[in-house]
This record gives sequence, structure tokens and C-alpha cells, in this order.
Amino acid sequence: MPQICYQLFETEIGVCGVAWTRNGLHCVQLPEGSPGFTERRLLKRGALPSPWGPPDLVNACFHKLGDYFQGHATDFEEVPLDFSAVSRFDAHVYQLLRQTKFGQTITYGTLAKQAGHAHAARAVGLAMARNPWPIVVPCHRVLAASGKLGGFSAHGGVALKRKLLRMEGAMQDDKEPALPGLFDDTDRHQR
Repeated sequence: MPQICYQLFETEIGVCGVAWTRNGLHCVQLPEGSPGFTERRLLKRGALPSPWGPPDLVNACFHKLGDYFQGHATDFEEVPLDFSAVSRFDAHVYQLLRQTKFGQTITYGTLAKQAGHAHAARAVGLAMARNPWPIVVPCHRVLAASGKLGGFSAHGGVALKRKLLRMEGAMQDDKEPALPGLFDDTDRHQR
């Protein structure tokens, strides 16, 4: 396995971390209770502090994440990811999910159908819980079939998911995000 390096950086929601290998982004760590806890999460993933600074692709990701947390519509689809530590199924689901844009939502079931496993909504939910790249792979945009928020495994849980969806305009006030009507041809909702 290639060496994993990381760097912490300040965002609008707190100190985040990004780890990378020569193959791409290894993980994104959203803020924990303190910068020290955020750093410990990265260390547990086998990452080491970068002695020479991040490569250009990681610097670009820092800037994109900064823009995102300031509420700007940001696209992470071109950020290269290192899929070496995830299963083939999860990697396929993450690639599909990356097509869900800022302000859109999708259901676990629809994502399972797109992945070619129509009855694998729970497996998609588990993939979301294991997602090493929150925001870059926008697991916060995945909802339960009923339109309910479902879970969110990052620090802050569902409250953070709700905050991110509100920021993107996919959710208003305390209402759950709206899903398309019965006759819409897709389960993606766009603002």
C-alpha cells in the first residue's frame, strides 16, 4: 500500500483533514469535537503528517472544500480518488453518487438500482456509512425512500446532514427534502 499523508485545514465548519496517496485522495475527515480528534481519526486510517506539503490535486481539493463550506456550488467529480481500500461494490456506488450535484438528492433505493442491484438499498446504506470521502462523494445527499434524512456517520450526525442539505438548498427550514413526484422519470431532486 502506498504511503498515506495528511494535512489539516480550517473551514467554515471547523478543522477538516485530507489524506492522500500517489493514487489520489485517500480520505476526507470532517471536523470532530476538536482538531486533535480530527487528527487522531486520520492517524487511525494509517495516515502520517505530510513532511513536504500536499500535491496540487490536494491543494485544489482544499480550495474546493473551502468554497463548498462557504455555500458555493462546488463540483468534486474530477478529484481523483484512491479506491484501493474500498470494495468493488462500494467503489461503483461512490462513482455513481458523484454524479449527484449540489442541491440534488437521491434515494438509497435509486442508487442501488443504478448500481445494478435493485434490492440492495441496505448495502448502499452501509457503503454510505463507510464512505471515506464525505462531501467529495456526497453521501449526505442520499435519503431514505420516504424522503426522510436517514443516517449520517460523520461527527454531528443527522444535524450536520440537515445543515449541509439546507446550505445546498435541497432542504427548507425543518422540512425534509422534497422528492420528485410519482411520474417523474428519476429519483434525483434538483433545486
